[in-house]
Amino acid sequence: MFKIPATWMRGGTSKCWVFEWDSLQVPGKSVDEVLLRLFGSPDNRQIDGVGGGTSTTSKAVILSRSVSDDADVDYTFAQVGIDEQRVDWGSNCGNCSAVVAPYAIERGWVTPGPETTAVRTLNTNTNQLILQKVDTPGGELGHSGSQMIPGVPFPGMPVGMGFFDPAGRTTGKLFPTGEPQDKVTFDGRQVPATFIDAGAPVVIVEAESVGLTGHETAAEIDTRTELLVHLDDMRRDAAVQMGLAATRADAERAIPKLALVAPAGDTDEADLVVRMLSMGRLHPALAITGSVALTMAAQHEGTVAANLIRSDVSAGVTMRTPAGLVQTWAENREGTPVVGALRSARRLADAELLLPDTW
Repeated sequence: MFKIPATWMRGGTSKCWVFEWDSLQVPGKSVDEVLLRLFGSPDNRQIDGVGGGTSTTSKAVILSRSVSDDADVDYTFAQVGIDEQRVDWGSNCGNCSAVVAPYAIERGWVTPGPETTAVRTLNTNTNQLILQKVDTPGGELGHSGSQMIPGVPFPGMPVGMGFFDPAGRTTGKLFPTGEPQDKVTFDGRQVPATFIDAGAPVVIVEAESVGLTGHETAAEIDTRTELLVHLDDMRRDAAVQMGLAATRADAERAIPKLALVAPAGDTDEADLVVRMLSMGRLHPALAITGSVALTMAAQHEGTVAANLIRSDVSAGVTMRTPAGLVQTWAENREGTPVVGALRSARRLADAELLLPDTW
């Protein structure tokens, strides 16, 4: 039996198991095979593993000291399939990214500052540099905090994250087709869509164009099997058009993400209403990488998102999600666009995961 050290952490509205690369090296097995067995996949309950049976709780973050002079920590995100025997390495998770800086400071990879500590983190899935800032009063990392975020009922330590020049990290272009608006097939008909690659590849569609209001709950979407099939087929059509897959069948489950958007009401504090789907189900709040993409889409004329917004979003976007308001900020630092958001994180447990000798 192999014993694999791991740390269980909450990052934003996701939970993930945090590993170091060396810990996942098992003779005769690939990292994919190791993760799938540890998480208990394929099985929609993940009953014989540490996965939580949902897309937001079947995630892994794998870290190492950076080999680049531009970063302190390199990390790779893995979306572990639940009822599929597959690990998706095609994108980053912005929520889980929030665990990287606290973990690196705790491990002594980064020396904490007297009040705050900035950690340069490099996501290897997308080659995205993210500057993370955490509070370290007295040169110590606090294990609790008072930061509340939508979708999490308890506070955690605040983690500020700025995505440097996030456009085109996966496809090479902010708009993979070169256009701010295209067409995508939904239930046999064409509807307007924006394909954008910023933070993560995302297809943005107005909720009304697929027969929704944009204010639906998870129960109102996740129980409609036929609707989910049409939405996923639409997302796979977008994957082909974005150059992410050769055919619809080849499209990854995790990318592109799908954002259904609607205009905010006159009395709403939000600029935009968003329902995002992740791994075929409604996200309980909003993927942070998706919020980066939506922010950049909102700032470019002619996109589906920009066409629904009446306010000035040059400094950031406030989005109404199922869990509440999510706010991003945007600025330009020495000619480089930066899009950021505030998350919270908490270490839940340190563990030694047991891997059977054979399976």
